[in-house]
Amino acid sequence: MHGEVKRTTSHRCRRVIQTCYERAMRVAEIFYSLQGEGPFLGIPAIFLRLSGCKKPYCPWCDTPSAWDTFTEMAPVDICARAADFPAGLVVITGGEPFLQWNEGLSELHTMLLEKGYELHYETSGKLPIPDVRDAYVVCSPKFIEGSWIYERSNTPRVDCFKFIAWSRESLDAIDSFISRHALAREKICVMPLGATREDQLSTMELVFTHCRDKGYRMSPRLHILTFDTRGGV
Repeated sequence: MHGEVKRTTSHRCRRVIQTCYERAMRVAEIFYSLQGEGPFLGIPAIFLRLSGCKKPYCPWCDTPSAWDTFTEMAPVDICARAADFPAGLVVITGGEPFLQWNEGLSELHTMLLEKGYELHYETSGKLPIPDVRDAYVVCSPKFIEGSWIYERSNTPRVDCFKFIAWSRESLDAIDSFISRHALAREKICVMPLGATREDQLSTMELVFTHCRDKGYRMSPRLHILTFDTRGGV
């Protein structure tokens, strides 16, 4: 009887583990490209864009389809798709990826690491960031309608803060955020807002000058400069 109970319990545990790795995640897209912005600019990577974001949405968002458009995929299927691409880096972005941390992302995180991938997360910081110390976390806090939408407790878990600037006022707000949270300059990356090449070029001189004077890293949006509004790159 005891042996039967042990076998039954073991079977249930295996089934629970299997179910976790088979649960459906909401995927906006998976593609291979060069990292177009931030501290790893120009590096080949597999991009996993998860669907869903936390309001308030960014008025300038260039991927609004990721708010609510998705295909359901299990973590095992996402890993299989990643294997089709010639890169060892997976960038998990959104939307807001950590919305799905308890809906399959934590299992996917483990699976990708076990397969030898390097992991980067791109998050808005609107939600608490889980303990992902074995991944690199880029946080892009959002300044919307005069306020920063940011969970302050996230600060110790962020490796790089990536800000978007479009005016002198936005740069002043960025400086205030950096000062308020006592962020090291080495963790700062500022890039010009622009979903088109023309828009981006129009603010690059302002951002360049500010980053030079403050000692921040500047990042262009490489894919926009190269392809303008063309998608799928």
